[in-house]
Amino acid sequence: MTALVSGTVPTDRGVGPLLRAWRVRRRVSQLELALRADSSARHISFVETGRSRPSEEMVLRLAEHLDVPVRERNALLLAAGYAPHYPETPLDAPALGAVREGVERLIRGYEPYPALVVDATYRVLAANRGITMLTEGVAEHLLAPPLNAMRLTLHPEGLAPRIRNLREWRGHLLEQMGRQIALHRSEPLRELHDEVAAYPLPEPWREGAAGTAPAEEPEEPAPYFALPLRIEHGGRVLSFVSSISTFNTPMDVTVAELAVETLLPADPATAEYLRASLP
Repeated sequence: MTALVSGTVPTDRGVGPLLRAWRVRRRVSQLELALRADSSARHISFVETGRSRPSEEMVLRLAEHLDVPVRERNALLLAAGYAPHYPETPLDAPALGAVREGVERLIRGYEPYPALVVDATYRVLAANRGITMLTEGVAEHLLAPPLNAMRLTLHPEGLAPRIRNLREWRGHLLEQMGRQIALHRSEPLRELHDEVAAYPLPEPWREGAAGTAPAEEPEEPAPYFALPLRIEHGGRVLSFVSSISTFNTPMDVTVAELAVETLLPADPATAEYLRASLP
């Protein structure tokens, strides 16, 4: 799962402290930022301390060089007394018809391999038949809208009991969310992280539980070039590696926060099984 967040930062602190917070977060000095933005360290200092009000153009330029997410660039503009620059168009609006049709065509074309589209808080916006196949047997309440990929994966009534390397995969997802929270301001994402991190592990993985986690299949797992998701389906263990795609230079908040996640078969047996199951 990729690194996209929502939740606009407070604007009552003024733009200076917010810009400074982003600069510190990106570990950029005032001089380095000034050189990138064709300004001076003195002016950057004045902006951060509130002694100078930056122009709208300067706010956008600094935000770009600090790699501030599009949603948060709007928050910086509001804090500086300007109108938001980037629209937030609903995905089902006619204006985003080409985007919507494009990503839906993309994930359908990826079949029989699993693929889905998520937003900044991992809400599933679209999924193909490969994902539907993997979610067979998941509790109905987890499949009811709004479907969330993190809840679906880590809930003890979701996919978690069938994930053979659950501890590793769970740790990977929580670490991924933690990195996103550290780099961006997103209270909704933090709340989601805390929620899924508190989910109890399914019985076989709990400390002190009778028995052990489900045994691995007898054959030695193939060497992987990335951490795989190893999940049981139909009496077989399928192995996938995850790839995430986002839009380059988005000019809309909704588009900026879209991510297409594809699960690539990590071994020939998985690919063959999917082709046979979803012709």
